[in-house]
Amino acid sequence: MIKVLLVDDHPVVREGLRGMLAAEPDLEVVGEAGGAAEAVAAVGRHEPDVVLMDLRMPGGDGVEATARVLARRPRTRVVVLTTYETDADILRAVEAGAAGYLLKDVGRRDLAQAVRAAARGETVLAPSVAAKLVSRMRAPVDLSPREIEVLALVARGRTNAEIGRELFISEATVKTHLLRAFGKLGVSDRTAAVTAAMERGILGSPGRP
Repeated sequence: MIKVLLVDDHPVVREGLRGMLAAEPDLEVVGEAGGAAEAVAAVGRHEPDVVLMDLRMPGGDGVEATARVLARRPRTRVVVLTTYETDADILRAVEAGAAGYLLKDVGRRDLAQAVRAAARGETVLAPSVAAKLVSRMRAPVDLSPREIEVLALVARGRTNAEIGRELFISEATVKTHLLRAFGKLGVSDRTAAVTAAMERGILGSPGRP
């Protein structure tokens, strides 16, 4: 039996998921949680093989919960199940260690197959999500020279104030360059921006030009 934990802040959604999986003889819903903290605790109690994780919840989002779940029990596979498919959400979930990203319009058969695939160690992605990831990895990112300079200094551990002094610009201007770079790279924080820039060959390793 594949043990499944359902995490969603809407009871009606959890009930629907439970009903969809109940007909599958090899899948067992062992527990439910309505928020991030509750999800982490439930993983400790039930030791599920697969967690179906909502993305937007009170008390911490699904990405944060995914990272905490995997830190507590690395063998568990987390599949995000959400209505959101923005590039930033997808990348954050993947970076947190999610084994899959599905949309809530998934059918019963496809959901069951995705749970089985995740339990086997495979990556499961909704077709539209897979297309977005492929497109994003192929698409060139046109960072300005100044945005690259700022990111390079971030990679070396400089604060915004230190970057401003080094480049003779205001701290507010540094923040503006960072926000523009975040948007182009599809990320939401400094660490993710540096990682994405290095993966694309825009920056070298930290500490090197």
